[in-house]
Amino acid sequence: MPPTSHPLAGKPLELADTLRSGNAWKIRLACGYMGLALIRRTFDIVQGDLETDAFARINPWRQVPVLLTPEGEWLAESQAILWYLAQGTPWLPAGRLEQAQVSSWLSFEQTQHMHAFAQPRLLIHLRRTAQMDDPAMKAWREIGMKAAVLMDAHLAGRDYLVGTAPTIADIALFPYTSMAAEGGYDLSGFAHINAWLARMRALPGFTPLFEAA
Repeated sequence: MPPTSHPLAGKPLELADTLRSGNAWKIRLACGYMGLALIRRTFDIVQGDLETDAFARINPWRQVPVLLTPEGEWLAESQAILWYLAQGTPWLPAGRLEQAQVSSWLSFEQTQHMHAFAQPRLLIHLRRTAQMDDPAMKAWREIGMKAAVLMDAHLAGRDYLVGTAPTIADIALFPYTSMAAEGGYDLSGFAHINAWLARMRALPGFTPLFEAA
């Protein structure tokens, strides 16, 4: 859809995030795909930014991402933010069934996918406090591979998770799936997932995790 047709086009949006957050990347992806300008306020977990009283006034849960909406409210949780941004756009289908299917995949991402992919990445790649072959990391990957099997089977014969066009369900599942190798995953055998990842990267407005300086 043309950027100017978005209900929030031209309105102020500010994102509180951290540099490598996969959950915050979901929001940056959404704004890029939807043609929305976004002011980014990046915090540093290592420096304790999320533990300050100032950040607690933004989000008492002390987590990112948090979006400052045009209504002047800080909105927490990536799935809620995606739903907020997608309303009135093709990224959230209008049909009752299709919306329920999107919601189903958002729930899948949170309950069966995200932690299993994010935790090995966090501990192995970012904090470097675990090794690829640690039993706990293998256990996470066993859970994550079950989610990958389900995704790959669902994507067989279709381009996107819901309907025939990308939705916020695809945005939600893209970041941690695309960074899976950083947690020791080998998804090379999942042809449908890899084709889907390539399609998502090829969409107009795609925003990489680290933008070029």
